Amino acid sequence: MKTKIAALRKERRISQEELARAVGVTRQTITSLEREKYTASLVLAYKIARYFDMRIEEIFDFSDIDSE
Repeated sequence: MKTKIAALRKERRISQEELARAVGVTRQTITSLEREKYTASLVLAYKIARYFDMRIEEIFDFSDIDSE
C-alpha cells in the first residue's frame, strides 16, 4: 500500500524514530511502511493520521484495494 508518510516526515523534519515513538511502534515498522513492505493496521493508520492531523485517506492510498 502506498503512503505519504516519508514525504510528510521530510516536510515536517521528523525522523523515523520520532514518528515511531509517537505512534508506539519501532523505527523498522515505519521503514517498512514507507517502503510498502508492510500494511498498517487500522489502529496504526489512525494513530499516524492523528499525529499528522490528517485523515487516513490523505496518507494511505487505498486504490490497490479497490481493484481487488
